Order: sequence, then structure tokens, then C-alpha cells
Amino acid sequence: MIIYGKQVVQYVLENHPEIIEEVFFSKEIEKKLFSKFLKLGKKIHKLDNQKAQALAKGGNHQGYFLKISIFEYTDFKEMKKLNFVVVLDGLTDVGNIGAILRSAHALGVDGVIASGVKTLKESGLIRTSSGAMLDIPFCKTENTLDVANELKQYGFALIGATMDGIDLKKYGKVEQTDKVALVIGNEGEGISNKVIKKLDLKVSIGMSNNFDSLNASVAAAILMYTLKK
Repeated sequence: MIIYGKQVVQYVLENHPEIIEEVFFSKEIEKKLFSKFLKLGKKIHKLDNQKAQALAKGGNHQGYFLKISIFEYTDFKEMKKLNFVVVLDGLTDVGNIGAILRSAHALGVDGVIASGVKTLKESGLIRTSSGAMLDIPFCKTENTLDVANELKQYGFALIGATMDGIDLKKYGKVEQTDKVALVIGNEGEGISNKVIKKLDLKVSIGMSNNFDSLNASVAAAILMYTLKK
């Protein structure tokens, strides 16, 4: 798996050097940083601009690339042992999912479940999450309804973000011992109707100026922060 971009490459170097298999550069880097890569004992390659653009498929690579081992998802059985998880119902946008992973890790959420999807672009998610995907339990499942049913059986309260929910400020924060699953719907249709019927509580974000257009990652961050603070 290839990841690229200065920030995420340096993050992996500092926090997960064990997953690095090969290193690629298309620019000169400072000696101190280069020495850290040398200490890995891995192959280091110099790329010309054309090969770098091809490897990044046109993305903003900044001259930094890593070949890393394949990402291993957390088993769903392990997710059920956690207390506060975020369930993504059918989200597919790499930027949104990456931002949610980043916020979840920063705000102390225990894990994230991407449900209702068959495949995800792991390399893109590692990049857009700034590496947070490597540090938070992350599970992938194909059926959100099954996830909802099983979480309820394990004592989770399902809180869903909907347009007609109560203002989250009236609900209060989640205690550390509570088992809660915050469900975030996809970018276009929101939470699926079958899953909405399973929710224990529907919440919304109070808006000003008669404006209700927040993307999924921004809404998720606000909801996570409000529940956790």
C-alpha cells in the first residue's frame, strides 16, 4: 500500500515505523529527517517528477511516499467491548471519513465503525485522517442494520444525528461508563430509514440564521465534542 504527503509520512515514521516497507522521495529532504529514514534499514528510492505524479495518481504528494504493510481492520467483536463508538451509515467520501477518524481520535472516542460499505480506500483514509486511522479501532461492515441490532444487544444506546432530533444541548454529555453508539448518516440521504427505527434517541445541532448545511464530518465532530465534553 502506498501513502503520500509530508505530514502523514512523518507521522508514520514517528509513530508506526514498524509498518514501513519502503521509502520514496522525489525531492531533497533535510539531513536530520533523512537520517531517521536511514535508521529504518529499509530501501530508499529517488523518484523523478513523472514517476512521483504517477505514484500519487495526481495527488499532492509533496515529494514524500511510503510503502506500508496492509491495514488491518478491527474485528467487530472487539468494537462491542468499547463504550463510545461512532457508526458511519453508508459514508463513502474519503475526505469525510478521514476527517471523522481524525476528530474521533482527537476527542477520545473509543472506535469508529464504517458500515453499509463493501470497500474503502485505506491509503486515502490514512492520508486524510493524518494517520489517526492507525491509532483508533476502526471496523468495516456491510450491513448497518445488523450493526445496530448487535450493538443494542450489547447494551449500547443508539444516538442518531437527524434533522428532526432534539437539540443536543438538552441531552447532556455521555458518562465514561455509558455504552453509546453515535450514528452518522451518509452525505446525501442521512441515516437509512431501517436504522432510524432502531435509534434510542434522535439528536440535532441547533443552527442559526435558518441555515442547516453542515457536511458529515463537521456535524460528527460537533456531536462528538458535545457528547464527550
